[in-house]
Amino acid sequence: MEFLFADWLGTPAWFWLAFLALVTALTAFDLGILNRESKEMGIGESLKLSLLYIGIALAFGAWIWAEKGGEAGLQYYTGFFIEKALSIDNIFVISLIFATFAIPPRYQYRALLWGIVAVIVLRGIMIAGGAALVTEYGWLLYVFAAFLIFTGVKMLFAGDKPMDVAGNPVVKWLSRHIPITHELHGEKFFVRVPDTKTGKLAFAATPLFLALVVINLADLVFAVDSVPAIFAITTDTFIVYTSNIMAILGLRALYFALAAMVHRFHYLKYALALVLVFIGSKIFVADFLLGGGKFPPLVSLGVTVALIAGGVIWSLVKTKAEEPA
Repeated sequence: MEFLFADWLGTPAWFWLAFLALVTALTAFDLGILNRESKEMGIGESLKLSLLYIGIALAFGAWIWAEKGGEAGLQYYTGFFIEKALSIDNIFVISLIFATFAIPPRYQYRALLWGIVAVIVLRGIMIAGGAALVTEYGWLLYVFAAFLIFTGVKMLFAGDKPMDVAGNPVVKWLSRHIPITHELHGEKFFVRVPDTKTGKLAFAATPLFLALVVINLADLVFAVDSVPAIFAITTDTFIVYTSNIMAILGLRALYFALAAMVHRFHYLKYALALVLVFIGSKIFVADFLLGGGKFPPLVSLGVTVALIAGGVIWSLVKTKAEEPA
């Protein structure tokens, strides 16, 4: 039993085991109960499931607050809200990917679910690597902070250039090197079809598999922003990873509620840009203006929530006014 209380990346091992058990249970719930058969999820069901995941994430944050202290709890909530807001922008990209590969809604949920499973692993690798680097080279936090400020400023002035899914280099490489069917085969990622040269049955990927690959590539791009953002809030690996994953777990449910109205959040990206600038700036403020003291976690959470809420409200009001009468 001693290993349960052994330190692992700055946190007792039983904390990690409890979190992994929760993630496993939620994923099994999705696979075994919610997704036993392919179906299109309605907006009402999507919203209810989203609220369930958000409620679980907030309750988990309360547990962190009780076990690790108020500062850790505030840091978790700040990271969670940032990642949740960034996921709305990610939803637009995912909907574009599904449209490009002509994936009907009844098969999208399964692709999203397995995409989330891959994200849990990939984010874990990225965060573990980032934590090791920050521990060894503390000055990397300034690099992360400067990168966040640069990214935020770039987002403020960047145009709305659409993502070229079909022209993605990975999609082109896969299309040249592995057999790919022209049509979907239900919810299958791979099927056995006759080889065009030999006539023998051979494995081929389906468009659903290509969509899954591009979704995970898109998440890696988003992780380049979100992971440094949370490291700029805290270097506690447990807080960084759990806030990331708890926000992402509910993404597949939130997708179906927001995919049809993602255009209503057009101006949220400017609020997210300001959040990234703020999170990056507070590293320099804490070290150079506060004499190395910590930036108040409650202020960080308050400013983050205020900017995100303001961006959502402004988007809804502005896009409503822009709709034709």
